[in-house]
Amino acid sequence: MKVEVNDCAVSLFPPMTTVRHALLTAGLMEEVEAGGKVYDEWGNEAGLDGSLQEGAKLYVR
Repeated sequence: MKVEVNDCAVSLFPPMTTVRHALLTAGLMEEVEAGGKVYDEWGNEAGLDGSLQEGAKLYVR
């Protein structure tokens, strides 16, 4: 499955389909651990254990 994290494409393979897996694959977990928050494309905060679907867009701020 492909998702976007900070406008960069990331490929995930089942069962790795959570927000946490996308951030780990994109190399952005350190930003979140330092206090960054994860948001979806509509500006809603996303939990690390949330599941993702094909084409999801995430942003770390």
